Amino acid sequence: MSATMAASSAIQDGLPKPARLRAMFAVAMAVLLSVLDYTVVNIAMPSIARDVHATDSAAIWIVNAYQLANLIALLPVASLGEKFGHARMCRIGLVMFVGASLLCAISQTLPELAMARAVQGLGGACILGVNAALVRHIYPSNILGRGIALNGLIIALGVALGPSVAAAVLSVANWKWLFLINLPFGAVAFFFALTALPKTPRADVKFDGLSAALLAVGLAGIVTGGDQFAQGAGALPGAVLLLVGLVAMALLVRLQVSRAHPLLPVDLLVRGGFAAAFATGFLAFVASNFFIISMPFNLTNVLHRGPVETGLVITAWPLSIVLTAPFVGRLADRYPAALLSTLGMLICSLGFLLLRLLPAAPTDIDIAWRIVVAGCGFSLVQPPNNKAMLTTAPKHRLAGASGMISVSRLLGQTIGGMLVALTLGLAHPVPTKTCLAFASLAALLGSIASAARMLVKSGRGMEG
Repeated sequence: MSATMAASSAIQDGLPKPARLRAMFAVAMAVLLSVLDYTVVNIAMPSIARDVHATDSAAIWIVNAYQLANLIALLPVASLGEKFGHARMCRIGLVMFVGASLLCAISQTLPELAMARAVQGLGGACILGVNAALVRHIYPSNILGRGIALNGLIIALGVALGPSVAAAVLSVANWKWLFLINLPFGAVAFFFALTALPKTPRADVKFDGLSAALLAVGLAGIVTGGDQFAQGAGALPGAVLLLVGLVAMALLVRLQVSRAHPLLPVDLLVRGGFAAAFATGFLAFVASNFFIISMPFNLTNVLHRGPVETGLVITAWPLSIVLTAPFVGRLADRYPAALLSTLGMLICSLGFLLLRLLPAAPTDIDIAWRIVVAGCGFSLVQPPNNKAMLTTAPKHRLAGASGMISVSRLLGQTIGGMLVALTLGLAHPVPTKTCLAFASLAALLGSIASAARMLVKSGRGMEG
């Protein structure tokens, strides 16, 4: 371990500006591809289902295969990043992602497409599992918050641009080109990843295959079992899957306690600052998914907006995140994460509450400014909180911390999506308003989790 830490300290604190810009461009391109490809497919689902002769309910696996593979693989590939180097894992991820994109484009059946999407998800995990660790090596410590804010901005842009990119491509070509356009952009990203990413330290550790298998069974069981309950597809199968998933996760946690270099980073989670930051990030994405998924239904079914008007109004959310990101990055380098993230979660909770309390016949401006309030609050949470997760972790555990940042996002989105489906099915008479109330509540709980780190001291001291 000491040798590993010595290797880490030998790496310089960030890159000089010209090299930093090239390296960050490589990370940004890779991250944008992996996030964008998840969102663009949603728009094309009906035409894809028709072409591969799949029912609408079965076609959901075109999305689920990507997300589930991505979530399951994040921590294992983060562990492999520690062993083989973060930059190398990013390059491997790009090769897998681009190759799987070609397989998606030539798929003729749903099983073929779902398997290719799963490989894409694995490639995306190789990128998202190490991207934050790479940012830590690219940016000097004194401006790390700006790098993390930029990384978060790229993810937000990928989510926001997905529907627009999909609509533009589908207006001139069929759905296969949603995957084929990844080939030239992936080649550019790989060139910069090969030539610009910094050398990163490696740890002499053995990959824990048993832990990876337990993690896969645990997450797959919890996610698919929870989805069965949320969709009302059957109580018994859902209960069995949930039980299997929970037992596997319990066995995994017990196994990890005895590991010197655990796959599931229980060594980081016992640090109060890291655990509080993880809980904050998780609850932030649960809250945002309650809003993002339910708000289009609210605008369409309750407030009687058309599709174009709905899209324009909701654009206030990513636009507020994009416009505030540069300022938040600077604030993250000056003020404690506990202060900024707590304040951000409170503002976000207030914005969602204001949306829940909209008048019966609001104007578009009435809706948009409330969304802007929530979006600015959400933007204030992520960069300082992610920076806290990275700086609270020891240098030789950067890959584990980077993986957990992505896990907090994907797990929050997944659990949030399940809870939204459950709420929309059970809540009466206006389930979308109930979703907004839950969004406000989840953000409020996130502010409590964030504020808790002011009272906790971890082994290295805390970020905020």
